[in-house]
Amino acid sequence: MENQRTVADGIRLGLRALVYAVLGGAALLAITTVASVLGPMLALDLYTPPVAAWWTVFTAITVQGVPFLLLGTVVSAAIGAFVPERVFQRVLPRRTVLAVPVAGAAGVVLPGCECASVPVAGSLMRRGVAPAAALAFLLSAPAINPVVLVATSIAFPGQPEMVLGRLLASLGTAVVMGWLWARFGREEWLRLPKRSGGPAPGGGPRAFVSGLQHDFLHAGGFLVLGAAAAATFAIVVPRSLLEVFTGSPWLSVLLLAVLAVVLCVCSEADAFVAASLSGFSPTARLAFMVVGPMVDLKLIALQTGTFGRAFAVRFSAATWVVAVTSSVLVGWWLL
Repeated sequence: MENQRTVADGIRLGLRALVYAVLGGAALLAITTVASVLGPMLALDLYTPPVAAWWTVFTAITVQGVPFLLLGTVVSAAIGAFVPERVFQRVLPRRTVLAVPVAGAAGVVLPGCECASVPVAGSLMRRGVAPAAALAFLLSAPAINPVVLVATSIAFPGQPEMVLGRLLASLGTAVVMGWLWARFGREEWLRLPKRSGGPAPGGGPRAFVSGLQHDFLHAGGFLVLGAAAAATFAIVVPRSLLEVFTGSPWLSVLLLAVLAVVLCVCSEADAFVAASLSGFSPTARLAFMVVGPMVDLKLIALQTGTFGRAFAVRFSAATWVVAVTSSVLVGWWLL
């Protein structure tokens, strides 16, 4: 009788979690859509084409990121509630220097964007995974998963070297950053994520529901903040500035690497944006696709909310430098 009651409670909690997830995502999408429609109307005298463009970019980034953020929070809550720590201890090598490339290569199994990788990496740290390995997974998951690689091959038909270049440059960046954190990272820079109220003792369905509620609401706020910042930068930067840099291969790489940060294009769609930038060199477009899933404004905001500002500033800056360097080296060798 007691076992039946336990199973019934688990089913009820699972259904409740599913309802929370669906309603939460639908509510955020509805709020964003309504805001995008009413925003220009409420702007009154400020209603101009730039304002309308701002709302369009803001809506596109938020609506594009919410489904993958929801996926990430579900995976994060499931890991925290149902996966015992001994699983990670058996899968990952004990030595951090070996665990980093294994975790980086494991990023291929999660078909999501950078919005999903942050809560999952936080959950891995809570389950005892070395921060260096979790961070390597955070960077590689949105960049080398099958969905992204297939999208890249479609965006660049007949150019398999572009797909291979993205895979090598992204995985190399993730592994190098993991090793750099293992060597130079400090504990005081990284605020390990904690849930308010804490998970239910021993995990289980109650811990899953609690983790899902906290992670989605917490990360969702920073996603909206990052989307607003990205929309502002996208509107402020004039298009004429882009044409100045196309003549120089080095400046074009740096320009697209910076644009990848401020435009916040989802990793599943950035290959099509890169393919449309036909005036730039292949290496510059490769840098755009490598930097974007690892360093952009919404991702920096999500990292700040999850791991703290001290971590986000240092880690994002170092990742940008390593990603650009990796793109240039792979582009010079392969493209």
